[in-house]
Amino acid sequence: MIAYVAGWTRKKDSVFKALAAAVGGAVRLPFIGLSFRPFPESKERAEAALAVAKRKPKSALGGAAKYRLIWAQYNWARRYFTKHPKRVAVCWNGITGSRRAFMDGAKDAGAKRLFVELAPFPGRVTIDPAGVNALNSVPRAPEFFLKWSAGNPDRTGEGWRALGANLTARASRRADVGQGDGATLSDAGQFLFCPLQVPNDSQITLFADWVETVDGMLAALADAADALPEGWHIRVKEHPSAKSSLAEPLAAAVERAKGRIVIDNQTDTFAQVAASGGVITINSSVGLQAFFYDKPVITLGKAFFAIPGLVTTAAGLSELRDVLSGANTLGFDAPLRAAFMNYLDQEYYQIAEPGPDGSVTLDPKAIKHKLIAAEG
Repeated sequence: MIAYVAGWTRKKDSVFKALAAAVGGAVRLPFIGLSFRPFPESKERAEAALAVAKRKPKSALGGAAKYRLIWAQYNWARRYFTKHPKRVAVCWNGITGSRRAFMDGAKDAGAKRLFVELAPFPGRVTIDPAGVNALNSVPRAPEFFLKWSAGNPDRTGEGWRALGANLTARASRRADVGQGDGATLSDAGQFLFCPLQVPNDSQITLFADWVETVDGMLAALADAADALPEGWHIRVKEHPSAKSSLAEPLAAAVERAKGRIVIDNQTDTFAQVAASGGVITINSSVGLQAFFYDKPVITLGKAFFAIPGLVTTAAGLSELRDVLSGANTLGFDAPLRAAFMNYLDQEYYQIAEPGPDGSVTLDPKAIKHKLIAAEG
């Protein structure tokens, strides 16, 4: 049986219900409870969860109040799973703020855990006992995928490309960011495409590495853009779901780059990927999705697909300059990419079969394997 924190959206709760059906039952927790009796680890766990909270309080009083809330939620979660040791803790994302406190409490109580999130491919979900994004359990060694796929045509072939068959750019929530048809890209020249991410997303707040923020990445690109080969530029697009504009840091980057950075907020994201000579990202799923277009990818942050051969990593400004100077010779290991993507398709991401009422169905056997992995 699972115990999950309510998602409060139809999509999230439909996944939780499917997971419950696959494992034989669930307890839906409408909220994380509070307990004011601490454990020796309570202070450390609450401080760590607050440090990565998606919404940071702006005042000292607000910070103290949020710390106390997370502290009490950790205490409650730990007591809950101590009382119910056979229940599996399930949470959407689960790596920031209150949800991290919930999952940490379950772990310290000795309970199994499953972290859930939508996958970057249509009709799939992430269900992982280790975490999501850069914390997930996908192996990081190229040798693992080559060994896993060796001698098996289904694991070395092109079957993985079906994952991208229904891939479409995210609909925009902003009037100033669109998904146009890309007709003007024929005259764009040679460029690397940089799809910006949501500034306060956990992908950035936890895993941006040396660039630290989206603003920091823009500043690094502006400083390194002059290293590009003659005639090349970097094309940048804001995230269609970002609630606030990055107009000011974008304008500063364009000015510093002296024509080597171009803003294109209106052309379809994947049209820009297709027309590009490669993709630059901190760790956006667009970097992974660019594999369907056979594009080289440059990662600046912590990404689970930042594996030698799959992408090129730049771990600092000098490395970024070196990588950009060879923009016209960037490449990748195609057999490794095929093995990696077939692994994601066949082993890692779970198929979420949609029902006519908006519900989804998960494979009980596949979920059982995830629970076995959770025993670690």
